[in-house]
Amino acid sequence: MDSVMNNAEEILDRQVCGFHRYVFSSPVHLDYVSQNLCELTGMTKKALLDGEKDHYLKLVHPADRDKYSDFIHRAAQKEQTVTCEYRIVKKNGTVISVRDTVTTCRDENGNLTGYSVLADITEIRNENRDLKFLNETIPCGFLRYTCEKQPRITYINPKMIELLRFPEAKEGEIDYLEMYKSNIFLMIPMEERRRFSKYLGRVYSSETPIAGDMSLLRCDGTRAHIFGWVTKSVNEHGEEEFQSVCMDVTERYRAKKSVESKRYLKALEDVYDKIFEFNLDANTVKCLYCGEKSSFKQFENIAMQIDDALEKWLIAAAAPQQQETIRRFFNDFCQRRLQGSDGKPPQITYSALSYDNAVKKYTGTFIKVDESVSFFCCREVKDAEETMALKEENSQLKEKMRDLVMQFSDGLAAFEISPEGMVKPLYASENVCEFFGYTKEEWLPLTERFTPLENFVAYSDAAYEDFAELLRTGEAEFTYFDYKTESEQKIKAICSVKEPSSKTSRYVMLYAVEGKGADLKQSLSEKRTVSIRTFGYFDVFVGDIPIAFRNKKSKELFALLVDRKGGFVTSDEAISFLWEDEPANALTLARYRKVALRLKSTLEEYGISDIVEAVDGKRRLVMDKVDCDLYNYLSGKEEYTQLFKGSYLTNYSWGEVTLGELLTK
Repeated sequence: MDSVMNNAEEILDRQVCGFHRYVFSSPVHLDYVSQNLCELTGMTKKALLDGEKDHYLKLVHPADRDKYSDFIHRAAQKEQTVTCEYRIVKKNGTVISVRDTVTTCRDENGNLTGYSVLADITEIRNENRDLKFLNETIPCGFLRYTCEKQPRITYINPKMIELLRFPEAKEGEIDYLEMYKSNIFLMIPMEERRRFSKYLGRVYSSETPIAGDMSLLRCDGTRAHIFGWVTKSVNEHGEEEFQSVCMDVTERYRAKKSVESKRYLKALEDVYDKIFEFNLDANTVKCLYCGEKSSFKQFENIAMQIDDALEKWLIAAAAPQQQETIRRFFNDFCQRRLQGSDGKPPQITYSALSYDNAVKKYTGTFIKVDESVSFFCCREVKDAEETMALKEENSQLKEKMRDLVMQFSDGLAAFEISPEGMVKPLYASENVCEFFGYTKEEWLPLTERFTPLENFVAYSDAAYEDFAELLRTGEAEFTYFDYKTESEQKIKAICSVKEPSSKTSRYVMLYAVEGKGADLKQSLSEKRTVSIRTFGYFDVFVGDIPIAFRNKKSKELFALLVDRKGGFVTSDEAISFLWEDEPANALTLARYRKVALRLKSTLEEYGISDIVEAVDGKRRLVMDKVDCDLYNYLSGKEEYTQLFKGSYLTNYSWGEVTLGELLTK
């Protein structure tokens, strides 16, 4: 037993860092100190042990003594384990940082005793101070936050505080910074929260960083647009945490949006008499376009406060009996309570004085540009007789169109395009429905209402710009995949001539034309080498011929298989990458199956279908049947070490995960 006790004494003296024992009876003091505590502090045992005084307290840095005293007070309350970090001034004057962990229990006499172990954390503290200095001086926002379901911010640097425009907390007022720290989602706009949460989940599970751009809600209600990275790490306490670096790209984002808005505005000027920009974040309205004789011409492109502009100009010009209705309409819009019915933008019809003091009828429509900016577009309504005649003419034209399209059964569709750029399908055969990305059940409700063109073609095999070009030129040709025959087909699109008044509907008819002609495989060599380029933009070559993927999602699916390096990809996983903002459900699963079928058809077209293996709905790339720069680089062979230049799958944001791995390799 004595041998065991001697060994215990030796362990406490030499192996347990900074070990000492507290007696919590008044006055609190030490009744045992280990040799390594003496070596750590430079003090002798005799100098530290005293039944009447706590000489250890004198070693604690003066600025930390209140913290230390509170720590001892908490430890003396009950049997428990508590931890505290503070600084010690050694006998030679050197300051070190320690983490003190005390476990308290009662002895045979019922007295509370504390067993303490010190850990020297000076180097960690110095590293953190260096990191803090870096965070406070770099021109980027920096955040550290927990990996909980509702993450809490544990550190935010001054640049991030400045970016989010937190006001200085004053006595008696809400401390918005502390409120945001308790839940990071408070700074994420509602429509971005699901995507942000999904990214955090991906970073946590893959343990690789992800980069991208998104919007943030500033404390003053405006939005900032940032580009940043999220990574997972372990902090000095051994706890998992997320870290983010953010760059403010708000001005660049606004410049890009400005260019897009001007292009959009140019098209709207052909249809409307007046166009006003409502910016709910800035609480301003300005006239962007009006006639030369309009009273608004003198205020064109001058931002005014919404309340002032509405009362003095928009509402004041309306007929007195309609002013309250118009005021309520605009108030509902500004409070974000205004919702259009049947998929249409919010509209209002009203009477107002024109520039020649005549009372005329107008319609106003809110067209959304982004989450904070909308265009209020006004145009004069024609006289009732002229309007009825126009409706009759349109009705007859619709009937003729229906009679015409019903004579055909394969690859045919017809649409009505309203002056506002809204689309209403009149008819489509099933395979052309699928060209637009809809099932038969989804298609039927669309024939009962108008839908914005950009929304209508969102899931189409062709880009929105191609449809916009069709409306401009009047003619276009698209390729689509007939899922019944599993073959490529072409459709011709003809659009009716745009009338100078721009106030009447236009009609588009699509019909089938002959297929592609000679089989591409005949032009390819018998021995087909498949080369894949991932560094930079993603492309695939068969011999010297690049594969012309006619569907961007099928190309992205193939890139995902390449990125997985021969591992199987399930349908749910593929959907989470191809449609990041949509959950896996019956609709997205149906779309994914079509994309996978389209990829299979494309590979068969080039005679290389064997490079992708499908088993029970899962797919993988057969790596030994392709030549890929990524795989060559990862092989470690000397001749491939210069292939990677710092970019990877530039086409796809999810490629940042592998890019992070390559950059740290």
